[in-house]
Amino acid sequence: MAKWKAWISGLGDAAVNPGTPLGKSKTVGAGGVSDDGGSNPMSGFSIVKADSMDAALEMAKACPFLDVGGTLEVAEMMEMPV
Repeated sequence: MAKWKAWISGLGDAAVNPGTPLGKSKTVGAGGVSDDGGSNPMSGFSIVKADSMDAALEMAKACPFLDVGGTLEVAEMMEMPV
C-alpha cells in the first residue's frame, strides 16, 4: 500500500481520482448474468489526466500493482454528446 500511495502522490495533479477499489463483479450479457466477473474482472480504477495515450501508459507502467502480477487496462474517457 505504501508503494501505491507513493505512486499516486508522484502523479500530482494528474491524479483526478486516485483510486476506487471495487468488490466482486458480475458479467451481464444477452444470455443473462454470470457471477464470474468475466475473463479479466476489475478490482479497482484510477482516473488520471494525461496529454496523450502514451503519457497515460507511462504513468501506468510505474504502478506498483504490476509488481504483484497485476495488469492494468488503460483507456481514454470519451465525452458523451448531450
